[in-house]
Amino acid sequence: MSLVVMFSTMSFTIDMHYCGNTLVETAIFHKAKGCGMEMEIPAANSDCSLVKKGCCSEKQIVVKGQEELQLTFDKLTFEKQLFVASLVYSYVSLFETDAEATNSFLEYPPPIIVKKLYKLDETYLI
Repeated sequence: MSLVVMFSTMSFTIDMHYCGNTLVETAIFHKAKGCGMEMEIPAANSDCSLVKKGCCSEKQIVVKGQEELQLTFDKLTFEKQLFVASLVYSYVSLFETDAEATNSFLEYPPPIIVKKLYKLDETYLI
């Protein structure tokens, strides 16, 4: 739930650099670097008056997040409060353990050993 709130309130920008009609670079959260073919603007006091338009273009998409959160916890009806309370109670009771574990074998005595069975199956090398 916290991830939904975080992503719904987060704003970000997507910068795209096109060289001609081809997408060269896409950047999220920062400016795209470009392809290195940007045209230089001539100085104001230079004799050259011809300016050639560059083939590169920039496009920016801005995704705005939600500015204000609308919390409606104050307007819960009694039925909704009862449902939330019973849901929390039943969820918490899943993880409760018994205080005392019952062992049924403590009430019965162990069997009487007539022979040592491990001695019957042993072999000795002399």
